Amino acid sequence: MAALLSGWTREITRAECRPEAQTVHCIARLNENIGAVIPYLNAVLGGYTCIKDPPSVTFRSQGKLISVHADHIAINANRDEEEAEKILQWLKREINNAWERRDQITPSYDAAPRPRVIDILKLLPKTNCKKCGQPTCIVFASLAVEGGKGADDCPELTPPQKEKLREYLGQFRFE
Repeated sequence: MAALLSGWTREITRAECRPEAQTVHCIARLNENIGAVIPYLNAVLGGYTCIKDPPSVTFRSQGKLISVHADHIAINANRDEEEAEKILQWLKREINNAWERRDQITPSYDAAPRPRVIDILKLLPKTNCKKCGQPTCIVFASLAVEGGKGADDCPELTPPQKEKLREYLGQFRFE
């Protein structure tokens, strides 16, 4: 069976509003329309969000926010062009593999479950002590939703509280 995605034209940019940023963004204009694979890719990779029309899936992987659309792929916060290219090559394999196995995959437009800020906040001491390096517990909880903070990052949590937060966050996929 022929591969669905053969290649792309890559554009690398820096955020104009943040010239001091140390990362680059990548937009890959795809040689083929891959809209038909998106619900299969979502089922395999567990999208953060998935939209049916126009088809797109966004997920977190390798510390990046990656959006796959029918005609392009966007990857944020790459160290450099080389890292962006490695991620694109990985995605190409994932896309073509999902397409080749589509008869074995149940397509899905459902987003993977996500932790909720309010549920994390309920598990925190709510002292706004700043010992974690954040100004408030709600900021800490917001970062935890994104996978940027975990139970061991809050010095005010007792061991049982840490375990409860670890259990809650353990239900979700952070890549």
